[in-house]
Amino acid sequence: MAIDARFLLVSALFLMVCLLCSAKETEVSYCDKDNDYDVKVTGLEISPFPVKRGRETSFSISAQTGLNITSGKLLIDVEYIGIHIQQTKDLCKETSCPVSTGDFVLTHKETLPFLTPPGTYTLVMTMVGEDGKKLTCITFDFYISFWAAGVELPEPLVAY
Repeated sequence: MAIDARFLLVSALFLMVCLLCSAKETEVSYCDKDNDYDVKVTGLEISPFPVKRGRETSFSISAQTGLNITSGKLLIDVEYIGIHIQQTKDLCKETSCPVSTGDFVLTHKETLPFLTPPGTYTLVMTMVGEDGKKLTCITFDFYISFWAAGVELPEPLVAY
């Protein structure tokens, strides 16, 4: 019994479309493009990518600063179809404090509930210093794919 070539072609195209949709590149932008923030974000790594429900996801943000930062907060706002979930985190639990002048990495880990609906989410992260001054504010979208739940990509997404 021969397999229909059209069936194989359609199946291969469907798989490629699913993988391409799941591997959508994430673009990081500043909340206020005119603000000269004290903390400059140089990259973002999301692992695993695509984000999987019920599994821990790591958002590693590479940044640099000209300040010595001894303490602060991260204000995280995740939005999905108009619904906002907000968290406040201690900066020193997401990176080593004090943060010295130069490069550093901030890592936020989150396990999304298994029932988290698939779709595009927008995350806004604001870093506030101990004096209440806004040090940086970035925003990016990430995607939770319904179809990619079992797909393992060899490398995490890295955006610069």
